Amino acid sequence: MNTAGTSQTGGHASLDDVLNQITTTSSSSSLNQYLKSFAPKESRDTILASTLSSGQDPLSVLDPRSNTLGFLYILSARLHSASSPTPPLSVIEEFCSQFDPEQARLAPDRVTFLAKGIVRASENSNNAKYAITSLYNLVTRYPPDLSYLTTLHAIFLKTCVATRHFTTALPVLAVPITSVDTTLSDLHYNDNLVYHYSGGIALGALKRWREAEEFFEICVSAPAQVPAAIQLEAYKKLALVQLIQYGETVNLPKYTHPSLTRMFKGSACGAFVKLYPTQVDTLRNFVSKEQETFTQERTLGLINQAIERAPVWLIKKLTATYLTLGLADIGREVGINNVEDVRSIILDMIDSGEINATISADDTVTFADVVSQFSKEDLDRVLVQAQEQNRVLLKVERAINASRDYLTKALKSKDDAGWGLEEDMFPPGMGSGTTWAED
Repeated sequence: MNTAGTSQTGGHASLDDVLNQITTTSSSSSLNQYLKSFAPKESRDTILASTLSSGQDPLSVLDPRSNTLGFLYILSARLHSASSPTPPLSVIEEFCSQFDPEQARLAPDRVTFLAKGIVRASENSNNAKYAITSLYNLVTRYPPDLSYLTTLHAIFLKTCVATRHFTTALPVLAVPITSVDTTLSDLHYNDNLVYHYSGGIALGALKRWREAEEFFEICVSAPAQVPAAIQLEAYKKLALVQLIQYGETVNLPKYTHPSLTRMFKGSACGAFVKLYPTQVDTLRNFVSKEQETFTQERTLGLINQAIERAPVWLIKKLTATYLTLGLADIGREVGINNVEDVRSIILDMIDSGEINATISADDTVTFADVVSQFSKEDLDRVLVQAQEQNRVLLKVERAINASRDYLTKALKSKDDAGWGLEEDMFPPGMGSGTTWAED
């Protein structure tokens, strides 16, 4: 193990000095300032990744909870050191499950550095699953609650997707992002895109289409002067998810960058969407010509699922035109020669409530309007969800109305744009004279 930090050279503190500061300094903010500046940047992590003069591992001396800051700096340095052995997995997992979040929030850049180090160590060990438990504990314990976007969200979701641990991500994905605090995490614009793009992939892999659609749409429609490449990739997957769900694409939010739509229409995926839905053979012939492109874009799985759903959407179109139709006739319309295959598809559609139809003994299908049925439990569940969404939106609106930056910009724009703090900016029952105390 590297011992560069075991003695004081060039006026810089040794690791023994650092350990003494960690165990004796009572102020966490003072300790954090010391750990950020006790040596020049180029040598600081080398010292932190070294051993004590006695040869002892400093991590065996420190307590993950009471010495969170010191443990964090040393552990993250060790995970990125090429000359020091990687800490045992048990040490990493113990820290991630026991660290004090309030101490850790004093060094957000170091928390990000730790998470990246955990991923690096797992990749070097040829076992990416190595990181999942530790990253999950970090992302769920570090922020005040999961509604706060952090750099950990993107790192965790990318790892879940890379290791196909899709269900592990569900507790995190289930909480909508409503808060961004740059003092809590050293966020960049791309963190939001990567998190929602990766979330869409995970949810799509689990066939949770509505949620996947939402995540891809958030990524695609994120405001930008110049759209990122990942947004175009999210657009392609969003369109395919919508084909699987609805048989057609849905208009994007008006604030989506217009160049994304132009680029999408000029892509192979855009051409597939324009062709859809049509007979399966026609779709497969088109895909075979663009096989290499779809493989590189990693959209082939979604495309194949969309193709499997194409007969469903063609049959649904027939219900708008015909009251009765024979199975053989339906087969010719959708491009399926085997009558039994057509029967199976229609029975599945009846069972799932997609169509209201009956099949007679002579293979005649009679279509009727679909009658929506809701149980009291369904209505109660929807009501509870609506109340929860209202609570979340009210919380977000309060935060916006209490934001100095927002209010300053709004008041500055009042004379130029002809608008100010109008009544409709506030929740029901609250006039524009209402003010919110800062949290």
